[in-house]
Amino acid sequence: MAEATKGNLNILKLRKNVERCLGQHVQLKANRGRKKAVIWEGILENTYACIFTVRLASTVESPEERRATFSYTDLLMKTIEFSVVIGNKRYHLS
Repeated sequence: MAEATKGNLNILKLRKNVERCLGQHVQLKANRGRKKAVIWEGILENTYACIFTVRLASTVESPEERRATFSYTDLLMKTIEFSVVIGNKRYHLS
């Protein structure tokens, strides 16, 4: 039971850290195996109890505005990496 409580506290802390980045340019990276990675970039738009949304930057392949949702559990389990982009620098959120 103590482990479950510790996990919940970690998710709450992570959620608070993500909330501080609202409105900022972020980059999310997911490793897909065999040296393949998927990278999303956009503006952190909203945070909710279990997920957060990112308004993705438009690309040549996809010029329309899109949104993606990610869970705090993905960050906690390191399924995705979350970075805030300021100028040419990326700051990894842990």
